[in-house]
Amino acid sequence: MPETSTRPAFHGFEQIPLREYAERAYLDYSMYVVLDRALPFIGDGLKPVQRRIIYAMSELGLSATAKPKKSARTVGDVIGKFHPHGDSACYEAMVLMAQPFSYRYPLIDGQGNFGSADDPKSFAAMRYTESKLTPIAEVLLGELGQGTVDWDPNFDGTLEEPTWLPARLPHLLLNGTTGIAVGMATDVPPHNLGEVVSACVRLLDDPDASVAELCEHIRGPDYPTRAEIITPAADLRAIYETGSGGIRARATFVREGGNIVIDALPHQVSPSKVIEQIATQMRAKKLPWLEDIRDESDHANPIRIVLVPRSNRVDVDQLMGHLFATTDLEKSYRVNLNVIGLDGRPQVKNLKAFLSEWLQFRADTVTRRLRHRLEKVEKRLHLLEGLLVAFLNLDEVIHIIRTEDEPKPVLMHRFELTDVQADYILDTRLRQLARLEEMKIRGEQDDLDSERDRLIATLGSRVKLKKLLKDELLADARKYGDDRRSPLVARGAAQALAETDLVASEPVTVVLSGKGWVRAAKGHDVDAAGLSYREGDALLATAKGRSNWQAAFLDSRGRAYSTLAHTLPSARGNGEPLTGRFSPTGGAEFRAVVSGENEHRFVLASSEGYGFVTRFENLTSRNKAGKAMLTLPSHADVVQPAAVTALDSDRIVIATSAGHVLAFPLSELPELDKGKGNKLIEIPKAKRATEKVIAIAVVPEGGKLSVVSGARTMTLTWKDLDAYIGARASRGSLLPRGWQKVDGLDVAG
Repeated sequence: MPETSTRPAFHGFEQIPLREYAERAYLDYSMYVVLDRALPFIGDGLKPVQRRIIYAMSELGLSATAKPKKSARTVGDVIGKFHPHGDSACYEAMVLMAQPFSYRYPLIDGQGNFGSADDPKSFAAMRYTESKLTPIAEVLLGELGQGTVDWDPNFDGTLEEPTWLPARLPHLLLNGTTGIAVGMATDVPPHNLGEVVSACVRLLDDPDASVAELCEHIRGPDYPTRAEIITPAADLRAIYETGSGGIRARATFVREGGNIVIDALPHQVSPSKVIEQIATQMRAKKLPWLEDIRDESDHANPIRIVLVPRSNRVDVDQLMGHLFATTDLEKSYRVNLNVIGLDGRPQVKNLKAFLSEWLQFRADTVTRRLRHRLEKVEKRLHLLEGLLVAFLNLDEVIHIIRTEDEPKPVLMHRFELTDVQADYILDTRLRQLARLEEMKIRGEQDDLDSERDRLIATLGSRVKLKKLLKDELLADARKYGDDRRSPLVARGAAQALAETDLVASEPVTVVLSGKGWVRAAKGHDVDAAGLSYREGDALLATAKGRSNWQAAFLDSRGRAYSTLAHTLPSARGNGEPLTGRFSPTGGAEFRAVVSGENEHRFVLASSEGYGFVTRFENLTSRNKAGKAMLTLPSHADVVQPAAVTALDSDRIVIATSAGHVLAFPLSELPELDKGKGNKLIEIPKAKRATEKVIAIAVVPEGGKLSVVSGARTMTLTWKDLDAYIGARASRGSLLPRGWQKVDGLDVAG
């Protein structure tokens, strides 16, 4: 019988567990995103798409001195030869490198609409714009053809592209970058070229220099805008020591007459967005200090936002501090020096590790350049040596060439030439064999000999190599360096002002109607009863205060609610129902209103004759359902609270519906946060169904009390009140006949 094979049949595909396939596919994708898309290489500071754009433009001859070409031509070459991805994403990466407000040192010189600081993505289509490289791009490309980089085949294997560019400066620190990979991200801020070179030179001179010593040169990031960097120096140093942290930048402003002119915004902040943020606060009446905002930006002044204060008394520093805290006029930036190192692995590096590794990259690049040049020099010297032999034996060389069928081996044998030298002699034109050529050959030999000696000496000495690195860095710094743009200014964090601080302090009278409608009238001399009310409605209570105070309301269940007085509607109309702001429960109705600041004190009382002193802050609540404040006995109601002037000298006066009045020192009442309080006046049990406390008043020492009865008013002086003085919780004394129907009490100073 034939042997049966035990091998599984192959059906043209491989069967593996889904878990294993998904894990492998996701890891492959993750590594691609990390290494070939999102994170930059420390050597040239570029992501692959950026590197391919720069290289493709150099291959198209688009140097800084050339005539620009359509951007579509460059994008076509990039995606057709090196980067098989979407043209829009490629063009956007190209535009970013051309925007002077995005890149500290732009690599591309764009002609046409390449966006604006107000809207960086408003650039024209690539068929409309033209571009070429900027002069500083030479720093990345100048040594490309000098054996300094490795070359890889492109995506279809028809061309080769550089694995990296031979950057002469640490470009990643100069222009910075951002990127989001899988499980990691990078945020490298831009820096000043001169400061970075200075730090590199310091590290070359002193390899043991600490991060703190390097920070003497690199004091902080340098963004393309002139906004201030307000992060303290200690925090900046901590960022460079760890490789991560946060930086805060703040807009700058000047005063022109009575106006405030914002002349610089933080990096990547849109002027229109800032204007909209400020205008939104103005429309919401949260910026009463500002009268107007104007955008006067133009070509001469790219950023000019004019703020017009309401008056010269406005505290400009306080106002700007509030705007810094509530708008993008102050912005924080994340720093994460996560880059792909020379070992091909992503890692967060501190400043010293970053510069040390880049200097190693630069040293390796220069070494490769010098060796490449040395090989070319030695090759040229070898050719010149053979040429000189031929020149000195010119007649014999010509005779061999004329008479021999294969002159090359004869020449090699006769004059001991190498294959390369023989080919070079045979390829030499007759015009180069003139009499003066011997001098040129010997002169070139001398020059090349000297250059070879210098190259060998430099390659063999770390000191000379280090000096060469330093000289080249300093030369580029002199050529491309500029002054710092972002000033470093130590400032405290901005604080948003409380809403009450932003409101002008003006006298107002809060008016509450019987049906719970509220409004605020300007001033304290307001005839509240004479205001217009809705049909069937009338005045219930008023409270004098200021526009930047809060108003508190008590309902028939003893719960307290509060809101800012300046947010209440004007008294020119009927106001608005409090049920639109608050949510009283159980059918409760609003019964009283007071206004004050947190430290002000008021006496709260119920119609059953109980009460206590409390601070105004206890009446405030952010809850729409209010807070429990005054505990009311059954069938009791809230009495309009009375404001306290001085706890140790004021008198409290209580009046009942039966005409009984009691006065005693306010100091006899307890101060509570909430509750029922102590008994104020005695109401006999038999009369509790008919007799209630109508009103309370707190009379300051030397003050006067007005007793309102119908249309009549009786005034009692401080001395007159002596007749009604009694012990707390006593019955008090009756008012004179005809005045015993009390409608209210009013205090005069």
